[in-house]
Amino acid sequence: MRQHILVVEDERHLGVGIKYNLEAEGFRVTLVEDGPTALRILGKHADGVDLVVLDLMLPGMSGYDVCETIRKQGCDVPVLMLSARTLAEDRTRGFDVGANQYLSKPFELMELLSRVRNLLGFSTRSANVNSSVALQAVTEVEFGIMQINFETHQVIREGKSFRMTPKELRLLRYFVENPDRVISRQELLREVWEMSGNLQTRAVDQFIARLRKAIERNPASPVHLLTIRDAGYRFLLEPSEPWERDSDPQTID
Repeated sequence: MRQHILVVEDERHLGVGIKYNLEAEGFRVTLVEDGPTALRILGKHADGVDLVVLDLMLPGMSGYDVCETIRKQGCDVPVLMLSARTLAEDRTRGFDVGANQYLSKPFELMELLSRVRNLLGFSTRSANVNSSVALQAVTEVEFGIMQINFETHQVIREGKSFRMTPKELRLLRYFVENPDRVISRQELLREVWEMSGNLQTRAVDQFIARLRKAIERNPASPVHLLTIRDAGYRFLLEPSEPWERDSDPQTID
């Protein structure tokens, strides 16, 4: 069965061009021009959509709102966000609301196709993951001042409800499932952002800083999420000694 891609693009000529080229690659494509229509399709046929290609600047309901609604409804379909905006804060907001990848306009056709294949391949690998590995997935965790349920997105910080974005939770979950191991920025880009590990971006550094503000009692002197100079990051569920703290946690080389 051909994989089904939902394209949400209000610029008719661009949407038709994307649809034509994706169909030429063997995909089944549905093209819509606004967010509410896309949400109705996903509401009725979420299991039948393998990828959403989502424009940011849509009439009435922005791509940010569409993506956030998709995630709030519990739908984990991969989302490739398209936008003429190139500022770092625009990309960061896109990741905040649950986008998997962000592609700036204008883009080359080959780059679009590469991103599409990457996201569809990641989705397939996730669905077919070995059951013995799946059993190791962490759904709930308690450490320091935090209590988190990754399935319901319920976060308790020092006994009070606390909001974390889907991308922050996904990043934290990766650390929780890989404790005590030094994890490079390249690995985080591949496994959390599903991007090439060779991509030059500050997204990882920005999210690490935000994650520390969320989970650490004192973000300036973290005890759980440590920077390992020239190597990456190390997450400790139960730090046992004060000297395990990184001597310069804010340094980004």
